[in-house]
Amino acid sequence: MRALAASLLILAGGLLSASPVRAGDDCPPECADAASLQLLKRQGFVVEDATTRNALALGLLACLSSPDPLLRDGIAYEALTAWLRGDQLDAGMRRQLRDRLYAMLQDVDEAGFRRPFSALVLSEVARTDRIAQWMRPEERADMVEAGAQYLTSIRDYRGYDNVQGWRHGIAHGSDWLMQLAMNPALQRAQLDVILGAVAAQAVPQSAHAYIYGEPGRLARPVLHVARRGALTEVEWTAWFAALPGKIGDPSGAYADTAWLARRHDLLAFLTAIHFEAQQSQDAGLKSLELAAARAIKAVP
Repeated sequence: MRALAASLLILAGGLLSASPVRAGDDCPPECADAASLQLLKRQGFVVEDATTRNALALGLLACLSSPDPLLRDGIAYEALTAWLRGDQLDAGMRRQLRDRLYAMLQDVDEAGFRRPFSALVLSEVARTDRIAQWMRPEERADMVEAGAQYLTSIRDYRGYDNVQGWRHGIAHGSDWLMQLAMNPALQRAQLDVILGAVAAQAVPQSAHAYIYGEPGRLARPVLHVARRGALTEVEWTAWFAALPGKIGDPSGAYADTAWLARRHDLLAFLTAIHFEAQQSQDAGLKSLELAAARAIKAVP
């Protein structure tokens, strides 16, 4: 434990002033190794010294693009989540993390891990503002736009790999928008931005057929918007009614693989929403039940 503490203190000296994390940065961070990080995990990611903890939080961002799921999921994501949920990173550090993660979303990501896991950690940053608001209104509005832009921009639909684990950009982007949708500080216009992004990926025009639970994850932001009671039943009916048309030209019905894939995705999405609305006693969710049912019936 003393060796780990000493190593982390050395690490702190170099990382707090580091430039934004870019592809190729070291993972594990300099002055740490996989063994010491695994020890830190076994000890619940407890780092008593705030300066050291902050430095390690920044250093671990590079591991979000690692092809090793033990480092990416098991260390970097779990450590950052533990510190964010444990209120161990102050508002200044959250802003640093957020801004570096925004930059990482813009990087080339051929391996396909960097952007999805940046979005997933951003969902945890968004959660902290939902629990106790610290963002200024303009920062929150910018995050809504960033989350929506990320989700709509996804063209890499890879999910699970037996060796390298999860990529899952659609699910992670949905989690980010879900945390934002739950934030009571959001305005109606921002909720509409979230709904627009979800609608764009509920039926991918690329005709990718979802097989890793994506429709259920896409449904979650919609369900939380509904719980707020921000839209009327008439508005929900209009929103759902626009979805069946995304399947494509009716002349391709049951005779085109792309048409069939889009139909599959839409029905899975609508069914997930309808099931939750049907089972719930929440008035906001109940407002979705009839609209979702009508949309299901409109699918050829």
